[in-house]
Amino acid sequence: MSINPDPEPATAPSKPDLPDDPLALDNHLCFAVYSTSHAFSRLYRQQLARLGLTYPQYLVMLVLWETAPLPIKTIGERLMLDSGTLTPLLKRMEATGLINRERGSQDERQVLVTPTAAGLDLRAKAVGLPPSIACASGLDLDTLRAMAAKLTILRSNLLDEVNRE
Repeated sequence: MSINPDPEPATAPSKPDLPDDPLALDNHLCFAVYSTSHAFSRLYRQQLARLGLTYPQYLVMLVLWETAPLPIKTIGERLMLDSGTLTPLLKRMEATGLINRERGSQDERQVLVTPTAAGLDLRAKAVGLPPSIACASGLDLDTLRAMAAKLTILRSNLLDEVNRE
């Protein structure tokens, strides 16, 4: 038996070129959106800590700062949250004094949510948050607005597809 003193180096199987590989992670828009969502969450967590809010609580406050009082169902629709997720969130917010929940006077099955004075005061503290997030993105406002519009269309199209089934 002879041993070759200079064996050829083993070669790794060749990988498909990234642009042509439909299963390459970096070719998936869903991963770009997913990982960007995580980056947003980390940034918002830092920024919202000074307000004493979590990101879901911030979203509820954004909806209520636009229009209040609102039925829980409407808040859930706006935020795309089911009542099983939203109800405990609202209970915690009520316990911290940011909102009030009251039964509707015309329909007692309906629960209306209103920001308290403390919840309304928080708006003035939160007003600097969107510019801060925009600045951290490194993108200009027109680009951010265009991206948001395209993502809204994408979300709508995807939900339409899911609901077709």
